[in-house]
Amino acid sequence: MFILDDLLFRPIVGIVDTLHTLALDELYDVEGLEDELKENQLLYELGERSEEEYQRRKEELEEELEIAREIHEELASGRVEVKR
Repeated sequence: MFILDDLLFRPIVGIVDTLHTLALDELYDVEGLEDELKENQLLYELGERSEEEYQRRKEELEEELEIAREIHEELASGRVEVKR
């Protein structure tokens, strides 16, 4: 039975783990969030965004960026894994 597990399930778990990692990379895109922060700043400086809107969006993006960095740190350390 253990041989069957190793032959059938281990490759599937490996594929699922890789897909999970790719999905988290896409969902928590650190560079994209940093770009949005820069864009928010630029729109505010150009006068196309009010100060209230700028601050609100900045706080949202900073929270998302913090979460994204934590997720990427966990991915790099191998702490995020698919359980079977």
